[in-house]
Amino acid sequence: MKAALIGDVHANLPALRAVLDHAREQGATSIWNTGDLVGYGAYPREVIQQIQGEEALSTIGSYDQQVLRFKKRQKRWRRKKRVEEYAALEWTYNQLAKKDRKYLRFLSQEVRMTVKGRRVLLLHGCPGPSAKSVGAKEPTKALVALASEAGADLIVCGQSHKPSARQVNGCWFINPGSVGLPVDGDPRASYALLAVSLEEVKVQHHRVGYDMDKMVATLRDNRLPEAFAEMFQQGLDLEAVLAPTR
Repeated sequence: MKAALIGDVHANLPALRAVLDHAREQGATSIWNTGDLVGYGAYPREVIQQIQGEEALSTIGSYDQQVLRFKKRQKRWRRKKRVEEYAALEWTYNQLAKKDRKYLRFLSQEVRMTVKGRRVLLLHGCPGPSAKSVGAKEPTKALVALASEAGADLIVCGQSHKPSARQVNGCWFINPGSVGLPVDGDPRASYALLAVSLEEVKVQHHRVGYDMDKMVATLRDNRLPEAFAEMFQQGLDLEAVLAPTR
């Protein structure tokens, strides 16, 4: 069994298609998505449709949930959020058709399955009540506790936008990084290949180039904040792009 692990696509269709093509070339037979299909990028509807067409196993992400809450919270968010953050939520919500929002709404918080005798947990952030992500620098003691609480042998999660893979006490913690919006200074799309057999687990992270010019041009055509184009071009999050020292 070989699965393409993807996450944090953030409405970046050119990056998603490049990753899917690369994964197929590597022999991937299934797609596991950790969530955050939309947000900041210029192709929210198209990304949802692509994922539906691929019949990917998917969980809902934190940004996906924010978009679904937009109408109820827009007045408060207009006061509280940065102009750019509010613009991304408002534009994304308005781009989605009712059927797109319905698809996101019915995604689960987590997916559990058994693969080759190994218990797998797929989700967006951290197992348990915490909303934080699991990263490469997470203390071993904390991972041991999370593994025990999760009751899984393989935990695949996103949210941090940074690729990592660690095995602690027999439990794998795998973050494929972000397909659409990496924040580690490398703007290429990030994903992972997971191969599971009865004997072993193999994880390979990949970085894939894509048509960045098309993405940036579409952002500008839709008159979205220029900071969004800089995020995708530089592989940085919004806070880093807007930092006064830059």
